[in-house]
Amino acid sequence: MTENGSWAGLSFHSNCWYRHRVTKPPNSFLRTLLVLGRVSNLPTVWTNCLAGWMLGGGGSPRPLWFLIPGASLLYVGGMYLNDAFDARHDRQRRAERPIPLGNIRESTVWGLGFIQMLIGWALLVMLGFLPALLSSVLVGTILWYDAVHKRVSWSPVIMASCRVLLFLTAAATGSDGVTGLALWSAIVLGGWIVGLSFVARRESAENPSIPGWPFLFLALPAFLGYLANEGAWRRNAWILIALVAAWAIRCIRFSRIHPPQIGKTVGGLIAGVCLVDWLAVNPGPFDGLWFAASFGLALLAQRLVPST
Repeated sequence: MTENGSWAGLSFHSNCWYRHRVTKPPNSFLRTLLVLGRVSNLPTVWTNCLAGWMLGGGGSPRPLWFLIPGASLLYVGGMYLNDAFDARHDRQRRAERPIPLGNIRESTVWGLGFIQMLIGWALLVMLGFLPALLSSVLVGTILWYDAVHKRVSWSPVIMASCRVLLFLTAAATGSDGVTGLALWSAIVLGGWIVGLSFVARRESAENPSIPGWPFLFLALPAFLGYLANEGAWRRNAWILIALVAAWAIRCIRFSRIHPPQIGKTVGGLIAGVCLVDWLAVNPGPFDGLWFAASFGLALLAQRLVPST
């Protein structure tokens, strides 16, 4: 994180301001914007869109040109507003966040968040009646989560609802619309988000110990992958099930060491959303490359921008 851009140093020595200015990284404001938006998680949004569209029947790729940018703007805008709503809490508990550090004004974060949400919603509304309806509910759910997530213990369910609605919005843009498999896949994705979100709530807690039950939600993709595939498709699904299970176990291990590394667990599980989407679609080798590449990109991006 960048240092606090305070003017207080001027009262001590006239050269303090100069030293601060020359040592501050030239891209610090850009980094602040990236950190606020948790942009390292965007590849998971893109695979949500792609998987939902494919399970909705696919068809013309034209909707993706509106769907992916619109969903990305809703995600980043929602994350900006998350920090804006949490500004008072972060000043007390998470002083490393951009607003408490003074890297950006709280009013600026509010404005940028709402602008991005508005543009993202406008792009999704252009995709038809059902996508417009679902995306409108999605916008309301994002705002609801941002406003209450620090005050209610079941806020991970609201967070999961956001991903479910995004997945269904994407499915609604496909040639077949919201199919049964798209609906079940969205629910399973929501279960994965519930599990990792309950874990994430412990990241800033004084006692970061985690009960085992949230990790049970991470098994849902394996059940759906097995039940939804037959014959040669099931053999392919077994490979992806093993991949998702191995990754989940790897991530969980970081929360079981002493001291627990909750951030690594959560970051890894967020990137794992790409694998869950891959399993849901269970595509051929070529189509699967998009999901594998997105997973790798998410992990790489987390080295540059924190995922939480």
